[in-house]
Amino acid sequence: MATLALNKQARHNYHILETYEAGLILKGYEVKAVKGNQANLKGSYISFKKQNGNLVPFLLQAHIPLYRPAGIVENYEAQASRQLLLHRSEINRLLGKSKEAGLTLIPLRIYTKHSFLKLEIAVAKGKKQADKREDIKKRDLDRRLRSLTKRKV
Repeated sequence: MATLALNKQARHNYHILETYEAGLILKGYEVKAVKGNQANLKGSYISFKKQNGNLVPFLLQAHIPLYRPAGIVENYEAQASRQLLLHRSEINRLLGKSKEAGLTLIPLRIYTKHSFLKLEIAVAKGKKQADKREDIKKRDLDRRLRSLTKRKV
């Protein structure tokens, strides 16, 4: 499983409560761009839209640029909404979680599983500024402890 795109700010700005694996519906040249590490998940989120009478999850605001060797593709939008593939039970669970106060659905990373592109999505709750500072302090303390134990060995 190779990670192709990572939402670095997600774990800094949110408490991750649950994670899910979803498939992505992409065109061939979009797949090539993602596999070329050109996708960007910063600022993206998951929302539900009505399609054929059902609520379907979509990835919004993810930036996937046009794959250059594909040539000119008319009306291509780099930040177009892209449909996600999930089981109906997972969609219903995520829909319920997204309606709860303070919870949101965010993408964490795009990776390959066998020959397929998968999107790891999370049910998350926003962090307050004090929580972010606490995480930074904890990370610095862990880094110092690791460096001290390396020197003594």
